[in-house]
Amino acid sequence: MTERRAVAVVSGGLDSTTMAYSLQAQGYSLIAISFDYGQRHRKELAFAEHMAADLDASWTLIDLHAAGLTSFLTGSALTDEAVAVPDGHYADESMRITVVPNRNAIMLSIACALAVTRDAGAVAFGAHTGDHFVYPDCRPEFVRAFGAMVNVAVEGLATIEILAPFLSVTKTDIVKLGAQLQVPFERTWSCYKGGALHCGTCGTCFERREAFALAGVADPTIYESDEI
Repeated sequence: MTERRAVAVVSGGLDSTTMAYSLQAQGYSLIAISFDYGQRHRKELAFAEHMAADLDASWTLIDLHAAGLTSFLTGSALTDEAVAVPDGHYADESMRITVVPNRNAIMLSIACALAVTRDAGAVAFGAHTGDHFVYPDCRPEFVRAFGAMVNVAVEGLATIEILAPFLSVTKTDIVKLGAQLQVPFERTWSCYKGGALHCGTCGTCFERREAFALAGVADPTIYESDEI
């Protein structure tokens, strides 16, 4: 049987970690790739590296911050220290300030180049249905368009399938799947503020706590605040 390889874009968060565990359970050989794009919560990258080691997958870190990309990505709460990370529900309008322009297209383009050089037939990322409201590059139309574009770009070199397995499922569904796969949730990072602990109040912390509660799965995360 021909080995199935996939380049998995992983952040160290709950979604991409569960995605990686799921892909491996489906028989994929994983090549993990993560990005430092100047995010204030770059501590997530250590969690991504640990995840790759747990799954015995290779791990590549692309340092876009050192390449100077961050200087162009101002105005987002994730990359601009002058902009505060909003608290409140993940679906609130205030979360739009966390959009990093074209982030997934940048990351997926690099991941697809890696896929060609590593003879991988798929590139996967962990966008889910809860992302659609806030992030345009997490929507089905983006995934379809990007898949069509990249296969024109690599025509004659490879055929790449863009996998977004959680595109039509909720964060709650992801937690349920992760529990079935025995994902070590305590070894994932979600908080956009990047402090010593999950803050418990920003949009991603709120969404994380809500997902565990709705899934009926014990949340191992230690939060700074009990308020939601």
